[in-house]
Amino acid sequence: MTWVFTSITIVALFVLLVGEKSSITLRNIAKPVASAGFVGVAFSAGALDTTYGSWVFLGLVLGAAGDVLLLGASRGAFLAGLAAFLLGHVAYVVAFVTIGLHGSLVLIVGGGAAAVGAIVFVWLYPHLDRAMVGPVAAYIIVISAMLVTAAASTVPVVILGSAAFYLSDLSVARDRFVAPGFANRVWGLPLYYGAQLLLAWSVIIAQ
Repeated sequence: MTWVFTSITIVALFVLLVGEKSSITLRNIAKPVASAGFVGVAFSAGALDTTYGSWVFLGLVLGAAGDVLLLGASRGAFLAGLAAFLLGHVAYVVAFVTIGLHGSLVLIVGGGAAAVGAIVFVWLYPHLDRAMVGPVAAYIIVISAMLVTAAASTVPVVILGSAAFYLSDLSVARDRFVAPGFANRVWGLPLYYGAQLLLAWSVIIAQ
């Protein structure tokens, strides 16, 4: 079933990209299906049988909730989606900590992540109104923490999944605040769903 759910996400992703280009209805159907697929991967892989898997499963569920919320066009829907993803990243941080972290890597990668996060914030800041500055700053801090703890875990699938997630969020930020357009989704959505699938599969691989 793990491969079946993986295939569901991949097929629904292609349908989603078509919908993003030409059909809101198709997009609204395909996105929840694609997200349900990666939740199904973790569940069928026995995520709830381990501490690590349970936290990853929570992160995936929150991500899927965020995907549905971001289908809305209002600021309220966006903020709710942002909050769901932020909490999802917190769940991933806890999951990665349970694996065990290399302290020296936390310091080394943490410095790099802080520098990159600052650059991203400076890039976005001119495009943010006052109400969005705090939420965006908080989100950058939390996703940076996820990237740092993933790197410090030294588990390749976790590192790749977290890095892909970070990059995909840059496409969301660009689309929302800087330069909206389908081109952002062409590279952002595959990165995002690839990231979530990798993290879902890590329930098996990282143990």
